[in-house]
Amino acid sequence: MTGDEILKKVVRITLLLIVTIVVLSAGYLKIVLNWSYSKGERIGYVQKFSEKGWLCKTWEGELQMLPVPGALPEKFLFSVRDKAIISKINSSMGKKVSLYYEQHKGVPTNCFGESEYFAVDARALE
Repeated sequence: MTGDEILKKVVRITLLLIVTIVVLSAGYLKIVLNWSYSKGERIGYVQKFSEKGWLCKTWEGELQMLPVPGALPEKFLFSVRDKAIISKINSSMGKKVSLYYEQHKGVPTNCFGESEYFAVDARALE
């Protein structure tokens, strides 16, 4: 084998590895963002809701949950990806809200949301 043939083979193997890593990463990301670990509903008042981030802008919220009498209040941190849900939450600020969420574990970066809980629907109860 000549030096040029070896170089071409190394370049092909390197490109194949890069393509394989990109395809596997994209597949992992698709699975993590579309398959929920858990689903549920939380009820309370949206205390804070804002768009955050330097490079990746995400909508992050804080739901003040209604505790039983005598218990300390609990905060539920969530992220929102859907623009329709963002407008529903913004229009229900200051009202009692039922927030439906999905939990996605293993999301690799904060570009998709700072929390592992993603709001999928919101309904004002008042």
